[in-house]
Amino acid sequence: MQALYLLALEPVAESTSDPNSYGFRRNRSTADAMSQLFVSLSQKGSAQWVLEADIKGCFDWIDHDWLVDHVLMDKEILRKWLKTGLIYQGRYQATEAGTPQGGIISPTLANMALNGLERDLMEHLVAKFGVGRARKLKVHVVRYADDFVITGDSRETLEQEVRPWVEAFLAVRGLQLSEEKTRTTHVDTGFDFLGWNFRKYSGKLLIKPSKKNVKTFYRKVAETISGNKTVKQVDLIRTLNPMLRGWAQYHHHVVAKQAYSRMEHLVFQRLWRWAKRRHSNKKADWIRRKYFLQIGDRGWVFSATAERVDGSTGQLELYHLGGTAIKRHKKVKGDFNPFDPEWEQYGEQLRQQRMEQSRGYLRQWFKLYTSQEGRCALCEQVLEFDTGWHDHHLIYKVYGGTNSLSNRVLLHPNCHRQVHARGLNVTKPAPSKT
Repeated sequence: MQALYLLALEPVAESTSDPNSYGFRRNRSTADAMSQLFVSLSQKGSAQWVLEADIKGCFDWIDHDWLVDHVLMDKEILRKWLKTGLIYQGRYQATEAGTPQGGIISPTLANMALNGLERDLMEHLVAKFGVGRARKLKVHVVRYADDFVITGDSRETLEQEVRPWVEAFLAVRGLQLSEEKTRTTHVDTGFDFLGWNFRKYSGKLLIKPSKKNVKTFYRKVAETISGNKTVKQVDLIRTLNPMLRGWAQYHHHVVAKQAYSRMEHLVFQRLWRWAKRRHSNKKADWIRRKYFLQIGDRGWVFSATAERVDGSTGQLELYHLGGTAIKRHKKVKGDFNPFDPEWEQYGEQLRQQRMEQSRGYLRQWFKLYTSQEGRCALCEQVLEFDTGWHDHHLIYKVYGGTNSLSNRVLLHPNCHRQVHARGLNVTKPAPSKT
């Protein structure tokens, strides 16, 4: 039932969301929030102070009456969900505040409760100081779910003007800031947000994996290795690779090479102890030759012979953190609404840009390209690598279209613009008879 109501409520939430709110929203991620902070802090004349804010028990304390009065959906259904309670360790517990525990609609309800934090704050500052003076305060809000940071030109601006307004904004919704986790920090000192550390070094903003994030991840890897003392090397590599790849991909938009190198060294030490424990009576050289190979110009690669999907055998090696390419993230536009047909073309290009480096997408692209015999589905001229191409949905996603290959074609960039601007009809090219 929540899923059905969410289908109607999510477009409303998107249309009323703040431009720089990035949590639990389609086509938005932590990387977008990071990129927006880079925009707000990286210049010489950017804000120098940041209010690091954290809402105390956001999902647990949102006021029910406020949600019922302001969320545009069936009031009676919403009230029943909010008041239904939960059973914990065999005992019933009433819920007097907060969103449904574990409900798929809860993130959207929480976002709707916090919508206006950025927009209304800006309106308040403009009303109080005027447009010119408000702009000079350099106040920018970047929020991800219930974590947010607010930039400002001075500590006084953030503590005397911004924080009291934020506290009043939250109090109406039954929420309050966490005193332990909320603080005002200078960018030269640095602050952590979403697993990254933001800090200016001699005037240059660098974003790196935070020490807490690195320690937490290493502890997870170390526990995984310690908990698999007797498994085969191949199985251990298959267990570790998704963890290492996921962590590396999360940080590959920031200054992470040093963190990658450090993590590789720590993981190597753990794996060396793992190997030595299995063969305590063998010499180090024997252990090295058994578990660590020379692959290309890389030595000491934790690798083992494994069977591939096609039945052949080859070397399965531990994911190489240092080989992860660092690539700047292109932030989503703040006004982008995936439910608005006017943004359909932008949404298609955004998805293509973010997916084109993945192996899965490259396989899909090759199938589309060969099925169209390398020609544009509109003008039927050859698709050139120098001009590029766009991935177009025949039935727009805002109208329920899927990402399946049967609903997608490749077009020239200019043809794609004409399709959306003039409402041209595009059909799937018929397969060749030869």
